[in-house]
Amino acid sequence: MLELDHLVVAGETLADARGHVEQALGVAMQPGGQHAVFGTHNALLHLEGGIYIEAIAKEPDVVPEYSPCWYALDQFSGPAHLSNWACRTDFPQQAATRWPEAGSQIALARGDLRWQMFVPDCGRLPYDNLFPAVLSWQGSHPAARLSPKGCRLRRLIVFHPQAIELQTTLGITDNRVVFEVGAPGLRAEIDTPHGLRIL
Repeated sequence: MLELDHLVVAGETLADARGHVEQALGVAMQPGGQHAVFGTHNALLHLEGGIYIEAIAKEPDVVPEYSPCWYALDQFSGPAHLSNWACRTDFPQQAATRWPEAGSQIALARGDLRWQMFVPDCGRLPYDNLFPAVLSWQGSHPAARLSPKGCRLRRLIVFHPQAIELQTTLGITDNRVVFEVGAPGLRAEIDTPHGLRIL
């Protein structure tokens, strides 16, 4: 029911988040846009297989329509890093029943893109913010609009003391997503034109 959709790199500023991705992978990101609901803005990078990387931060001097911010960005501080991952579903109502901990559905838009996002009332996802953000696209997908840069996700490793419980709860069968017991965190192994790089 859940499919890997994108990886999220958060920063105190968009320049920080974007710079972290570009320095780590050696490729340029593309401009994204604004999310008025949460007062955030982003940049994007195409990955093979219909997924992408999103660099995101709160937009200065913008008053959000909704609070708290998604991805726990209200609480974010420090160096930019791979902070979250997102999964899509074509069955949002079933997902809401199966994973109530994912949060409430919020209608979002950026340009002509439309989607429903599950956001917890506190803004922070379960399992130390490592439960995937769940969303449902309505129409086109951002990855189809991005220029390929020769990058492909080899593995996303989700580390958590309760990693096996999280894996069982989600039931994701994508062999690119690996769950390992350890201190909470994410690691993405990405093939690039410059060889294997790590986020």
